[in-house]
Amino acid sequence: MDIIFLHDFKAKTLIGIYPWERKVPQTIQLDLEIALPTSRACQSDNIEDALDYALIIERINKILAEQHFSLLEALAEHIAQTILMEFHSPWVKISVAKLGIIRGVKKLGVCIERKASSV
Repeated sequence: MDIIFLHDFKAKTLIGIYPWERKVPQTIQLDLEIALPTSRACQSDNIEDALDYALIIERINKILAEQHFSLLEALAEHIAQTILMEFHSPWVKISVAKLGIIRGVKKLGVCIERKASSV
């Protein structure tokens, strides 16, 4: 299985259960590992056979700008399902973390792995 990764992707978004979290954007960190639908890109050296990192980042930024999630788990699941369905990845692993939200903790978060459902 061929995997692309995006590490230390930081963005601001509204996330959380407390009233202030619905008003003040917080910085989150995303780390993604995304299985490629095929391994053709290794032989062809053609972007048409690969996943375009820029398109993935653009799609995630759109999700972060347009939606509010109460839980990191829900955000991670939404991103995972988007990648599986829209980019046709067979597998994805996503870590989402809030940074510096609790004194003495650099980051806290969740990590999920999902597989595309069999057709």
